Amino acid sequence: MSRIGKKPVELPSGVSASVSGQVVEVKGPKGTQTFTATDDVTITVEDNAVTVAPRGKSKRARQQWGMSRTVVANLVHGVQNTFKKELEIHGVGYRAAVQGKVLKLNLGYSHDVDFAIPDGISIVCAKPTEVAIEGHDKQQVGEVAAKIRDWRRPEPYKGKGIRYKGEFIFRKEGKKK
Repeated sequence: MSRIGKKPVELPSGVSASVSGQVVEVKGPKGTQTFTATDDVTITVEDNAVTVAPRGKSKRARQQWGMSRTVVANLVHGVQNTFKKELEIHGVGYRAAVQGKVLKLNLGYSHDVDFAIPDGISIVCAKPTEVAIEGHDKQQVGEVAAKIRDWRRPEPYKGKGIRYKGEFIFRKEGKKK
């Protein structure tokens, strides 16, 4: 039994959900989001809550049960609030700045990296070494943060690179004489 899947997703005031077939549509003050579930689960809306149940006892149905419930919970949270990821930039001369719909990154390459900010995402640089990514879609926020981080992953010897805020980088000792 999925402990996560068993819990119903409560709909707060101002948020409504509707199900047509396998498509769940959640409306709230910040917008509308949809999710198409697989045929392995059944989704119902009753008593101001969304419940997800597996169809059958197959391994795939049990896997999709908890995952579908979590995605619906993220939709409900996303139409009410925003998701946020914060990145830190470490390294001499490494910095970031937002210019219009483009994030400009100086990461020690011979050229600047220009990252086009996708629709539905807002990026703020409070300091040149901090990047905050916000949006209503949790998957999209995480994907944008991962793409930015991939331009210069943190390396274990000097710790230079882009890392998530609070991420621990295991430091290695360099060569000894």
